[in-house]
Amino acid sequence: MSITRFLLRRLLVAVPVLLGILFLTFMLVRIGDQDPVAMLAGPMADAPMLARIRAELMLDQPLLTQFWGYLTRLVQGDLGMSWQGNAAVTKEIATHLPATLELVTLAVGIGALVGVPLGLHAAERPNGWFDQLSRFGSLFGFSLPTYWLGLMAIFVFFFLLGWAPAPMGRVSMMVTPPPVVTGSVLIDSILAGNGEAAWSAASQLVLPVGCFAIVATAPIIKHTRAIAIEVMGSDYIRYARACGFPRRVIRRIALRAALVPVITFVGSEFTSLLAAASLIEFVFAWGGLGHWGLNAILLGDFAAVQGYVLTLAIASVIIFALVDLIVLLLEPRARA
Repeated sequence: MSITRFLLRRLLVAVPVLLGILFLTFMLVRIGDQDPVAMLAGPMADAPMLARIRAELMLDQPLLTQFWGYLTRLVQGDLGMSWQGNAAVTKEIATHLPATLELVTLAVGIGALVGVPLGLHAAERPNGWFDQLSRFGSLFGFSLPTYWLGLMAIFVFFFLLGWAPAPMGRVSMMVTPPPVVTGSVLIDSILAGNGEAAWSAASQLVLPVGCFAIVATAPIIKHTRAIAIEVMGSDYIRYARACGFPRRVIRRIALRAALVPVITFVGSEFTSLLAAASLIEFVFAWGGLGHWGLNAILLGDFAAVQGYVLTLAIASVIIFALVDLIVLLLEPRARA
């Protein structure tokens, strides 16, 4: 299967999925009890002012008419205006998305680097002491609420021990942030040669990334262990052992066989954490897309909520397409 044909098929599947997500999000945010017109107008607004604002926002039109107008503007690249920031939604997304990508990418990367080797090692001797320990650690990581983990990390490492900086954003307020190039404060500080800002950004990353990495590592350990145990019990692994192959060779064969499903799971974990980042960002005042989207939901900012959900949906489509491309390169049977 050619790469172009594969991408076209993925695009054809993604379009109706995105339209369905858009329609559901559009309808759900409008059947709630929040009235954005009253929030925008203020408590002193009279009935004519409320009616004028409602007409400007097309909220006096039928829902299907509103949705068609939203789709028409969306095709032109207009996601509307965010009421909470009085700025275009596209601009707000471009501002906040890099912070979330920085946090989630580091957390999933650490989770994969730690979780995959631990899961493989645990699968070599099922029900052994290391397997039992890894299963307990995985269960422990599963059971911890993200926001509670973040609050406990702040309480211990900032309040009690004083090791961590104040959880107030991506860089200390006493440090001049670097010019925005990539959106990552750490990378932009390095590019600008600002060592003070780079150290501050790295320090601010430690606690939120550490908490998120714990959440990411637990399911990766569990899933890798389950896949590796199945691979270890396969005929070709038993044959390799009967032939007297060294342990490192058998481990390499098992890793090669388990790599595709593990990569697929890590990709799905990335999308899950991208959507779950709002709570950890809220706790650490991170200012990322999740934090912005959570505020939009609480304030009833229709355009921002729709843009937030659409961004997560598009990110999921892109990530799964990239994962499938990697699978095509690694797995000859998939290409057939």
